[in-house]
Amino acid sequence: MHTERGDAADRTVGEVDLTRWRSRAGRRVAAAWTALGKRFGAMPVLLLTLAIGLGVAVLATWIASEVYDAVREADDVAVLDRPVLDWALTLRSPTADTLVTWWTDIAGTIGMPIVALGFLVGFTIQRRAWTPLVLLVAASGGSLLMTIAGKDLIGRARPPLSDAVPPYETSPSFPSGHTLNSTVIVGTIVYLLLLRQSRIVTRVWSIIVGTLFVLSVGASRVFLGHHWLTDVLAAWALGLAWLALVVTAHRLYLTALHHGAEPAPDVDRITS
Repeated sequence: MHTERGDAADRTVGEVDLTRWRSRAGRRVAAAWTALGKRFGAMPVLLLTLAIGLGVAVLATWIASEVYDAVREADDVAVLDRPVLDWALTLRSPTADTLVTWWTDIAGTIGMPIVALGFLVGFTIQRRAWTPLVLLVAASGGSLLMTIAGKDLIGRARPPLSDAVPPYETSPSFPSGHTLNSTVIVGTIVYLLLLRQSRIVTRVWSIIVGTLFVLSVGASRVFLGHHWLTDVLAAWALGLAWLALVVTAHRLYLTALHHGAEPAPDVDRITS
């Protein structure tokens, strides 16, 4: 599988060239990463960038937990959470509960990996490149790590079982794992789709469908009483931050390739 050939068509989204950096800071980082890519190969540099980004994402999760603690001590969280959950209770019915439970399960620990795997196979075959595999695995692993870290740091209790729709969940509530993982995984899938879509209307619909899915998953968690609203809001924010880092890492990889870096390191050159 030829990585460089498979990635060559991924440089643009519509008229936007992803290897062009508008800010001075962006150009400096891109130049430094290009130099590293020429010496060690573009793919190792992509992996390094994702590793650094993951560290930043975990740090952001810690900062979010500290901010949440401060807000919780001021009792400001209840201003949003309890009224929204009370309103959700008025919308429930046996049919609605069943449909929403089915829908939220798509973003669960079984449904989301199946969705990711299906797109992953398609992307890898169509692009004849390993980059989609690297991006999706890194994005998924990072969101899972952020979810675990956030839950351990906060340990927030979920809404009362009397207000929840079974099957009940017992893990800590903050942040919403379903929401965080769906934001990152679906966001990465939409990004990879945009790289190969030539028609504006197709790109717009990809963004709309992906956005509606992520929003509906978050709303379903509150509707079912499995999470507070602030758990979902935090998951959206953290997910978008990690997604932005993943996209930035890919842009740096494409920039390095565009300026002559090889997809993989040349062993003789490294050891010489």
